[in-house]
Amino acid sequence: MDILEKLNWRYATKQFDAQKKLSEAQLQKILEATNLSASSFGLQPFQIFVIEDLTTRSNLREAAWRQPQVTDASQVLVFAAQTNISEQHVKEFIERIAETRNMPKEALAEYEGMMKAFVTAQPQEALTQWAAKQAYIALGFLLVTCAIEGIDACPMEGFDKDKFDEILGLKEKNLTSVVMATIGTRSNEDQYQHLAKVRKSLNEIVTKI
Repeated sequence: MDILEKLNWRYATKQFDAQKKLSEAQLQKILEATNLSASSFGLQPFQIFVIEDLTTRSNLREAAWRQPQVTDASQVLVFAAQTNISEQHVKEFIERIAETRNMPKEALAEYEGMMKAFVTAQPQEALTQWAAKQAYIALGFLLVTCAIEGIDACPMEGFDKDKFDEILGLKEKNLTSVVMATIGTRSNEDQYQHLAKVRKSLNEIVTKI
């Protein structure tokens, strides 16, 4: 597998073939790979909503300026950042580490203290912005995974986040939508797939010191 070939193949798909659906195995692989994303402290302060219900997707499309990907793609994945990050989240994470690695929680006391100090020192708005950044890192993992697996995807920020939060009932879950990705199979009619990829040269974007 040539990763550069795969990444050159991918593009932000504008038209999906609504008749072609991903298999459950394909969706599961995407989700598992996204769950392996790097995340600050490993806390993963976000949730991923997989939207398949047609009525919900129709409502989301209205809140996304009627972009067709929202209803035509196989699935819509909405990334939502936590808005109530607290020491409790740190405590639960420490317990997960101890259980997964079969080690006493006492051995993690220093790490726990460092995380709690970070959480308590930040205003909630700043923590929510930090959580959103972690969601974007996960989105990057999703896009690369889709490229490797030959699955089309489109990252999307163009939507009314307040309306998305209302439609998905996120506020009562202490979450807020930050970005989404539509995944599936490109339509043969999508002309964007034939356009050359436009990027800065490495000399323009990379500085070696």
